[in-house]
Amino acid sequence: MPAKFPIGQVFFTRGVLDELADSGAVFAGLARHASGDWGEVNADDKALNDAALLDGTRLLSAYTAENGTRFWVITEADRSSTTVLLPEEY
Repeated sequence: MPAKFPIGQVFFTRGVLDELADSGAVFAGLARHASGDWGEVNADDKALNDAALLDGTRLLSAYTAENGTRFWVITEADRSSTTVLLPEEY
């Protein structure tokens, strides 16, 4: 799917590098995030993300890798950067 917004420079936390370095899940998650597939967030967070596409606020998606590791993808409001992190690193 085509990207709905720019993700800017991408950063990975140490936890993501340690837990998911050999996984394609991170790149699949980034692609899903950029296309507006917010993954495993609740209905309220999905609505906030949909609104953020219009009002330019922060975007948050959540996914689970095939090894069971849950990770988040957060794009800043100015769309200059996106960070992939584990929930406990927030």
